[in-house]
Amino acid sequence: MIRIVVVDDHELVRAGLLELLGSTADLDVVGTAVDGESALDVVSAQLPEVVLMDLSMPGIGGIVATREILARHPSVRVVALTSSSDSTEVLGALDAGAIGYLLKDATPEELRDGIRVAARGDSPLSPKAARAVVAARGEQQKEPELSTREREVLTCVAGGLPNKLIARDLGISEKTVKAHLTSIFQQIGVTDRTQAALWAKEHRLGGEERAPR
Repeated sequence: MIRIVVVDDHELVRAGLLELLGSTADLDVVGTAVDGESALDVVSAQLPEVVLMDLSMPGIGGIVATREILARHPSVRVVALTSSSDSTEVLGALDAGAIGYLLKDATPEELRDGIRVAARGDSPLSPKAARAVVAARGEQQKEPELSTREREVLTCVAGGLPNKLIARDLGISEKTVKAHLTSIFQQIGVTDRTQAALWAKEHRLGGEERAPR
């Protein structure tokens, strides 16, 4: 069961999400909040796996709330759920630590799947948000400036290694591997491991597939 907190200042949106997610066997909404300030209290009390975070709210907005929640509870996965695909907001949310970015025009199944992806530690990004990231990164730099460690992780992904073996090979934790992957996905403008592996191979970072050891 994935525990979820919904943060949105619109009562109809909160009610709709409660009804939608409440009818799904593996999802459980354990709390709601109307703004960023109350979200901090609810998340601290309930310690959910996933927070669905609106960005435009009175008082403390979603981006600031995301940063504060993750500073206090690093294991929580925050997914922005908003109406805007503006690149500034997309990058702002991701830079604040949000693991994913979904739009409110997503289908019910896309939203459910996005929550499950986030709970696994991967990054759900709506196609519009992904395009916004790619466009913004393209304006900022022609090639992503991956760190040496990020390149090592990406090379391992291209070689077919799961997170556990990447962590063992590089002498880091699985949590650190996931953090690197989130950063890599954002920088190269992809939404999953398959796309990242293809990007790596196209940019000559991948080797042949390696068998688990």
